[in-house]
Amino acid sequence: EFPIQRAEVLKTLTSDDYENTIIEVIKWPLSTIRLTSESKDELIALSNKILEAWRNYNAPVLDIISHTGDTPHNTITPIARKKGDKYQIDLVLRNNRTSDQYPDGIFHPHQESHHIKKENIGLIEVMGLAILPARLKDELQLLSDCLLNKINIKDYPQLEKHYDWYLKLLDEFTITEDNVTDILKEAVAIKFVTVLEDAGVFKMDQQGIDALTSFVEMVLKGE
Repeated sequence: EFPIQRAEVLKTLTSDDYENTIIEVIKWPLSTIRLTSESKDELIALSNKILEAWRNYNAPVLDIISHTGDTPHNTITPIARKKGDKYQIDLVLRNNRTSDQYPDGIFHPHQESHHIKKENIGLIEVMGLAILPARLKDELQLLSDCLLNKINIKDYPQLEKHYDWYLKLLDEFTITEDNVTDILKEAVAIKFVTVLEDAGVFKMDQQGIDALTSFVEMVLKGE
């Protein structure tokens, strides 16, 4: 079971047109609509309806713009599973638009997290399992020694990108041999959550949750 499957449900919606299907907005860093149904056909029909609506959805105040000229930006990452005798699909809303401030993507890992993760967010990561670059293992071991004052971070050019993070950890924690590994693991986990939040098109604040819910309600009403 992936972490996304344990996510809290924020809103539950129903539709007379899809009476066998439960529609949920879940609390997850990436904006996710969950559909659960006994009817595979109904699930597919509603998923397609949501996808078509999302492809043309705009909310400039939230930086969500569906097209630049003829170039489309909105898409969905679908995650389907069987749950008991029911079918379930998580529809994760994505947008690949870039800007001068975020040349890699507005809803892509931002610069301040690139020292940990700058690659695209893939399916496994969408579901909450971090896939971190191989280089990080050796870098974290060196960083551990730096935090314990065994070596000087400035002697290791490959650690330069971690320097601000290193200073922050030194400032926040009293680091010892006993806790350094746990502190680094937790700090990397927090960075990974931040990376997922960067990729979320509707942020999980009240404005974002309300806008995501309104989008789903709009689709269900056929507007």
